[in-house]
Amino acid sequence: MEILEKVAYMKGLAEGIGLDVKSKEGKLLKVMMDILDDVALELQDIHDEQADLEEGLDAVSEDLADVESFLFDMEDEDEEDGEEDGEVYQTTCPNCDEEIFFDEDILADGSVLCPNCGEELEFDLSDLSGCGGCCGACAEEEDEDDDEEDDE
Repeated sequence: MEILEKVAYMKGLAEGIGLDVKSKEGKLLKVMMDILDDVALELQDIHDEQADLEEGLDAVSEDLADVESFLFDMEDEDEEDGEEDGEVYQTTCPNCDEEIFFDEDILADGSVLCPNCGEELEFDLSDLSGCGGCCGACAEEEDEDDDEEDDE
């Protein structure tokens, strides 16, 4: 039995025994039963509202799970695409301190626009020659160029 049903049962018992509500004790018991009835109704309302909140929270939780699934799937696709497309480079805009990411194509163009403030960032690649010396091929080419200059 729920609390509301128990309070109703208690009121029925009071009527069944012929509780004299005109006596001091009867008045006190009647007020107590009315208070219990009010508390039981409030408690029932709280339970109903809690059930509604639980349903809403479940719906939001399911929606969030869908969004997370979608976002994680996109990240996986981006990672796969990034492996196929080559390296990704990063720099910081000197104007707004926004981090900017770009690929080899933009690096080859020599400049990129900051998506935050619109500042054009230019890259000077003249200091970089060849592949950076990881295999020694660039150093050999430079040595050959130096030898040719010496021969002249």
